[in-house]
Amino acid sequence: MPNTSIQQLEDVVIKFAGDSGDGMQLTGTQFSNNTALFGNDLSTFPDFPAEIRAPIGTLPGVSGFQLHFSSNRIFTPGDACDVLVAMNAAALKANLKGLKKGGIILANTDGFDAKNLRLANYPEGVNPLEDGSLAAYQLHTMDVTKMTREALKDSSLGMKEKDRAKNMFVLGFLYWLYDRNMENTETFLKEKFGKKPEILESNLKVLHAGYNFADTVEAFTTRYRVEKARMEPGTYRSITGNTALAYGLVAASQKADLPLFLGTYPITPASDILHELSRFKNFGIRTFQAEDEIAGITSAIGASYGGHMGITTTSGPGMALKGEAMGLAVMLEIPLLIVDIQRGGPSTGLPTKTEQSDLLQAYYGRNGECPMPVISASTPADCFDAVFEAFRIAVQHMTPVIFLSDGYIANGSEPWRFPKAADLPQIAVKFKKGLEEGEEQFLPYHRDENLVRPWAVPGTPGLEHRIGGLEKQNITGNVSYDPENHQLMVKIRQEKVDKIAEHIPLQKIELGPEKGKVLVLGWGSTYGAIKSAVLDLLAEGHEVAHVHIRHIRPFPKNLGEILHSYDKVLIPEINNGQLIKIIRDQFLIDAHGYNKIMGVPITKGELVTKIKEMLA
Repeated sequence: MPNTSIQQLEDVVIKFAGDSGDGMQLTGTQFSNNTALFGNDLSTFPDFPAEIRAPIGTLPGVSGFQLHFSSNRIFTPGDACDVLVAMNAAALKANLKGLKKGGIILANTDGFDAKNLRLANYPEGVNPLEDGSLAAYQLHTMDVTKMTREALKDSSLGMKEKDRAKNMFVLGFLYWLYDRNMENTETFLKEKFGKKPEILESNLKVLHAGYNFADTVEAFTTRYRVEKARMEPGTYRSITGNTALAYGLVAASQKADLPLFLGTYPITPASDILHELSRFKNFGIRTFQAEDEIAGITSAIGASYGGHMGITTTSGPGMALKGEAMGLAVMLEIPLLIVDIQRGGPSTGLPTKTEQSDLLQAYYGRNGECPMPVISASTPADCFDAVFEAFRIAVQHMTPVIFLSDGYIANGSEPWRFPKAADLPQIAVKFKKGLEEGEEQFLPYHRDENLVRPWAVPGTPGLEHRIGGLEKQNITGNVSYDPENHQLMVKIRQEKVDKIAEHIPLQKIELGPEKGKVLVLGWGSTYGAIKSAVLDLLAEGHEVAHVHIRHIRPFPKNLGEILHSYDKVLIPEINNGQLIKIIRDQFLIDAHGYNKIMGVPITKGELVTKIKEMLA
């Protein structure tokens, strides 16, 4: 057994990459959970093919999971990797450009045979593990498949079942390399395979085999340790955006004392919300997997009409199908929450890649004048608070609300300091209980000072009223084709949404001075990259600030004042320029855009370069 030393590191970025059947997502998730339990700050970026079983060994079939963990606060999954785990030739080829020079490559030699090299489009006779092309990196090769089979030589499992455990070998190896305890993964395996003892034993054996191999191989004489991060005191767990969103909906339902109904149709990357919410029947959550997107939203509209909080979840293609029903909810003026987990488009586009390309659809993508509030989450953990706020606005202002997340936020994870139920605010909900003194009949569109109409549950005596998508007569709700009335109702519906600005927080400056040379204005998943870039530039003495918007429609009342306090405004977006159009329109600001439309997040380094160009 070689003598080993422990080297302290501040942060590490690991990329797990292999065929979509190699279990890289599970491996990355387990290492992330271990990292969170240890106390590091972390950020992850899963990246996987759209196909359920992509072509084995090919570049389109590569599945990846990037993990950044640190003893300091971090906000992105990292621009470049320190370690690349390549289970086959395609995984190496697809991810080598993202590895730092001098970085570590852990390569599974079984994935670099002639067939795999050919599938990865390497020229005949070329093997990057042998031709010296990786001399700029620390290359370590191991036959993971062979050693997995050797560890399970006494098992009665078939060869295919044995090979499925090879990701556990890699995980055990990395637990040794980064001086980690394996207890949480052992517990996970016991819970997952407790009723399948032979599969449980095989996974545990291979996990320990990987750890022991690392402990005995002479190539590794250094282990690495990243100390716990200095985090705000509290109880933390690792959480993905979709899970945090589901928990936020449950919490809001409890705080509003309002039953929640999810009517939805499965679509990547939103389906996890349905899966998660279906586990909470004990909280009165009802979930309905409809036959299509239209049935999903209309069932949610029916639930809201019946006195529940209706939710529907989708992605861009589903938003297009739900458009007419969203208009119906606007016309009815009832609470509804439409959750859009954005992905690359148009059409079915890039189902598993991230994009911020539905903002204009959320703003304008319905027939007629059809205004709806728009709320956006910034990070996985932020989904909890942001969707709680979206729920509040919907029920207190009697309006459908669009909630925007994206694939990067939905599938990524970070530590979440979860709140106690007692610390969450109540959400006041008013139902009209019957005719009040002096009322001769129920007037469903008689409004309060915020232009909010009453919520009347069907079956309440005396509150019978008409619903439907035809234009309503002001106050009475009767069908009206009168031109003046239609203009009045269009203006009222817009003003009602605009008035929400009086009931949301003023915009805060995330980082930097209140006045300066460049303001970086962001929304959604660009949060981490912008914050990291601005922190670096502030440390260099530049007059740069960061503002990140949660309330996109209506904007906070002071946003215009903030925008005019800087010489230049930069708006980075993972689209072709959408928020920038709205900002230019509403505030007459000559904002500059930075747009990346590759299905992957914007990096800190890209923004630092762009901001320095603007400063110059």
